[in-house]
Amino acid sequence: MEKIQGGVCAAKGFRANGVHCGIRKNKSKLDLSLIVSDVRCAAACVYTQNLVKGAPILVTKKHVADGYARAVVCNSGNANTCNADGVEIAEGMCALVEQYTGVPAADVVVASTGVIGQPLSLEPIAAGMPALAAGLGEHSDEAAQGIMTTDTVEKQIAYRFVLGGKECRIGAIGKGVGMINPNMATMLIFVTTDAAVSPAMLQKALSADVQDSFNMVSVDGDTSTNDMVALLANGLAGNAEISEENEDFAAFCAALHAVTTDLCRKIAKDGEGATKLLECKVSGAADKAAARTVAKSVIKSSLFKAAMFGADANWGRVLCAVGYAGAPVDIAKVDVDFVSRAGKVSVCRGGSGIPFSEEEAKRVLSEDEIEVCIALGDGSACATAWGCDLTYDYVKINGDYRT
Repeated sequence: MEKIQGGVCAAKGFRANGVHCGIRKNKSKLDLSLIVSDVRCAAACVYTQNLVKGAPILVTKKHVADGYARAVVCNSGNANTCNADGVEIAEGMCALVEQYTGVPAADVVVASTGVIGQPLSLEPIAAGMPALAAGLGEHSDEAAQGIMTTDTVEKQIAYRFVLGGKECRIGAIGKGVGMINPNMATMLIFVTTDAAVSPAMLQKALSADVQDSFNMVSVDGDTSTNDMVALLANGLAGNAEISEENEDFAAFCAALHAVTTDLCRKIAKDGEGATKLLECKVSGAADKAAARTVAKSVIKSSLFKAAMFGADANWGRVLCAVGYAGAPVDIAKVDVDFVSRAGKVSVCRGGSGIPFSEEEAKRVLSEDEIEVCIALGDGSACATAWGCDLTYDYVKINGDYRT
């Protein structure tokens, strides 16, 4: 497996583009994106578990019910959520894709992101669609920019790998830096691959992967109404279609996981107002569920996140979050270390504090990427969760997000 350039256009047969159509007032911000495959694709999706769901999710569920899709259209600046005509607008976006690309509306995945409860007009989307479709090409950068809201950097990644002697490629773009505490997937993620995978196995791979990738990210503890991960596989790499769990399926899952975990780190590091990427690595858990529960509990703790902002080695906040996580843990066995490029500082052994240098701890925790390593001593299971520090700027950003 090798990291390559190209994002969602790295795989054969995928083109993309992004434009400013006028949903967002800032004309320098792209706000409408499109991804199209040359041929119909096997499709798999996972969606938010929030009971309040954006209209695009309802439409996408219907469109991919048969396991296939060919295009993705997404706007930013408006979530199209809690709108009386939301489904009509989402369907209208798909119809516009059909009008300008020839892709049947029923084969379009549609998504929206932005402010909830704000009416969305189809007019700017209709006005922007001709240029969006005409400019389709190797423009993953523009597509990534068109789905951003409060993101400060675009997020994309691609890898090449081999299945049955055939070179395959997989790439993705994603957005999300706030309202992130997923309960299925997270934010908006669009993944493309030229590997041949049956719809059933594609869904199996994605549903399993999100448990250890996007479900392990938290920026602020709020689950979005519009979270979606969509995975399209067009088979143009020419490998034998994966239709069962075998060596090729394992290789595909590994490539998918490389893409998703890379995006997890990018999303967490770009969390609203964040200055640091936090990575919680739990080892020695009794089982996988316990490892995931503990890692997510720590990474979600507002007190822990605030301590990391201040480079304060307040390890008691880590143990506190372990204790209320709800997992079966013997606190008397827990060890905690903080690790960064600047070194490692051990702060807790067997559930009790140990002497350490506050100056050394401050140096370790002043880096922009920090690992909190928790050994539970109960078994052999492990898990990783990603998050960010909690800063003054998070409150500033969300204090006037709508206005």
